[in-house]
Amino acid sequence: MSAPKIALICGSLRKDSINKKLELALEKRLMAEGAKPVLIDLGAYDLPLYHGDLELPDGVKRLVTDLTACAGVIVVTPEYNGGLPPLLKNAIDWTSTFSTDHFTGPVWGLASCTPGPMSGIMCMRQLNYILMRVGTEVVPTQVGVGNAATAFDGDGHLVSEPSSSLAEKMIASLFLRIKQKAAIE
Repeated sequence: MSAPKIALICGSLRKDSINKKLELALEKRLMAEGAKPVLIDLGAYDLPLYHGDLELPDGVKRLVTDLTACAGVIVVTPEYNGGLPPLLKNAIDWTSTFSTDHFTGPVWGLASCTPGPMSGIMCMRQLNYILMRVGTEVVPTQVGVGNAATAFDGDGHLVSEPSSSLAEKMIASLFLRIKQKAAIE
């Protein structure tokens, strides 16, 4: 199998976000495994707040095209008050009005990082539910990273356990399903 393109989407736009830190740690792991990571910055697609009466923004089409070009997608998301950040939900809502190819084509993985011990479990459950409703195949292993202040080493690698092992398992599952899907097509 040639090096698969794997999109990484961070549900936070904040430059110093702990989820951005997790996204970059996963990017390093993907490169080490021979993948071609593609960082998707949701802020670059200029998606207004979803409203059914608005004309479809050009950014929606670009985002769908960019995601559909990848064999896999990993969403790294913060948890806001036990739920999904509006940025991520808005992107899902807008793109689902245009196409579902970006949901049904790539294999998806989920990850979340929190400053406290809970590791974004509630947000990942909600996201998994929403993605499955639009036909997405989400690998079962999710990467929850709690206590973010001690989860990364000085070089930005994810080192806390069991989070590090979960990341390894999620990436392996992602690669396996991508390989299996490619063999069928």
